[in-house]
Amino acid sequence: MKSIGIVGCGTIGRALLNAVYDGRVSMRVAGVASRTESSAREFLSTLKNPPPYLLQKELIAGSDLIVEAAGGAVVSSLAREVFAAGKDLMVISAGALLDYPEIMEQSRQSGCRLYVPSGAIAGLDGIKSACVGQIVHVTMTTRKPPNGLEGAPYLVQNQISLAGLTVEKEIFTGSAREACKGFPANVNVSAAVSLAGIGPDKTRVRILAVPGLQRNCHDIEVEGEFGRLHIRIENVPSENPKTGKLTALSIIRSIQDVVDPVRIGT
Repeated sequence: MKSIGIVGCGTIGRALLNAVYDGRVSMRVAGVASRTESSAREFLSTLKNPPPYLLQKELIAGSDLIVEAAGGAVVSSLAREVFAAGKDLMVISAGALLDYPEIMEQSRQSGCRLYVPSGAIAGLDGIKSACVGQIVHVTMTTRKPPNGLEGAPYLVQNQISLAGLTVEKEIFTGSAREACKGFPANVNVSAAVSLAGIGPDKTRVRILAVPGLQRNCHDIEVEGEFGRLHIRIENVPSENPKTGKLTALSIIRSIQDVVDPVRIGT
């Protein structure tokens, strides 16, 4: 049985730990590292026979697969350290791969695997297949409640306030690369779609704030020589309104697939 090391102990890290202890993931947790050591240790103390809290270097040395669940800011340095140690890496913060495309090349050169789960999105298998042929366009439209978008750099920089919003409002349109820079906590899904498809500069993204909306909604439209693909996802938010519950479930399944010799889908 392979072992995993988890970097980050927020919503995703805790969901993953719970899945391991519920028996839904057949991998041993070698340990946990986090930028917020006190809160991580506090959560670990609630588990029966919890894994150890480790320094990142110790965690990498003792794990077969490192799972990043700490945000895009750590991805570049973490990837260098993980691949240098000859270990595999799973990146949850897919948007970081648009800022640091060299991470994918480091994976290929080192022979270490880089896993990028689908997260809060669906249909990446269809997008990957379609983009082998000619594509006319890939467009993604995201609708979220205002509290799931608050604090985004794009809103702050452009002095856009969503306070008191009573009607649906488009707050962004642009490329997937621009969307990930402006809304790093919200649209990792657009990074995954762009990496699976025609790239971050050709993939178009619209983001709308919708008062009263109870779910994070994503519509993806792909048109090409294969025909037309329309994907709609309505995610129930987790305790963190910026993150849908499907994100954690996707990561759990991705880790299961690492050790399962049977693969279904493209």
